[in-house]
Amino acid sequence: MKVKNSLRSLKQRHRDCQIVRRKGRVYVINKTQKKFKARQG
Repeated sequence: MKVKNSLRSLKQRHRDCQIVRRKGRVYVINKTQKKFKARQG
């Protein structure tokens, strides 16, 4: 999982990436290709 200040560029890495909020943190998840994961922080 990558940790970045801004998730905008990480959302563009794959067309199935989606942004979700969990426990006050913002994550990028991808259900088809699990390697595209990121957290903002």
